Amino acid sequence: MTIESEQDLEHLKVIGRIVATTLKTMMTATEPGMTTSELDLIGKQLLNNYGANSAPKVTYNFPGYTCISINEEAAHGIPGEKVIQPGDVVNIDVSAEKNGYFADTGGSFVVPPSSALKDRLLHATKLALDEACLYASAGKPINGIGKSIQLVAKQKGFKIIKNLCGHGVGKSLHEDPKEIHGFYLREDMRLLKEGMVIAVEPFLSTKSQFVSEADDGWTLTGEAGNLSAQFEHSMVITKGKPILLTAI
Repeated sequence: MTIESEQDLEHLKVIGRIVATTLKTMMTATEPGMTTSELDLIGKQLLNNYGANSAPKVTYNFPGYTCISINEEAAHGIPGEKVIQPGDVVNIDVSAEKNGYFADTGGSFVVPPSSALKDRLLHATKLALDEACLYASAGKPINGIGKSIQLVAKQKGFKIIKNLCGHGVGKSLHEDPKEIHGFYLREDMRLLKEGMVIAVEPFLSTKSQFVSEADDGWTLTGEAGNLSAQFEHSMVITKGKPILLTAI
């Protein structure tokens, strides 16, 4: 969507804070021995408390309230009976709707103990998002977002998962501009426009450049032994720095 009023912005800020707070609380609550379903129910309760609706559930009838992906799972992991273990790389993606407005955020972390490789992967992915946010302003090519992410991945020695990407957001979970790539695509001539609402989400990995759909029809998984990380912000494009709706 493109913001048309101050009311639009205020509603987006509200749902942005809700999903960001839910994500932060879920990350803090994660402990070895709990199932991903138990963690998801924490997210469900938080969203209910805020009067918000799970966006993947209301939009796609996703079998969970949040997406929880572990280790070789890169995205769209279904909460279930999987037990979280020490050393797991966990990604939580929280998106929700309130009053007809949507926001989307995500973050990755390691359940202690970590390792040097896992720490570097998380740092590089967070840095990629930070660099993309610094770049994103009105009038610039959309493909510069991917270029910013690609430069960080190359510098830090990680791969980009190319079939996962950012997207427009605001009045629905996924809308124009579609497919905001996490790598530089020369032929993409679209421009960022003032007031545009987008979600930027770099996916960096240790081995895989592509993920495939698991038998459950949802979970997107890399090759055996791959680890990936994702960080995501919903934002409003301005003539200067973007307004980060999901930064708290």
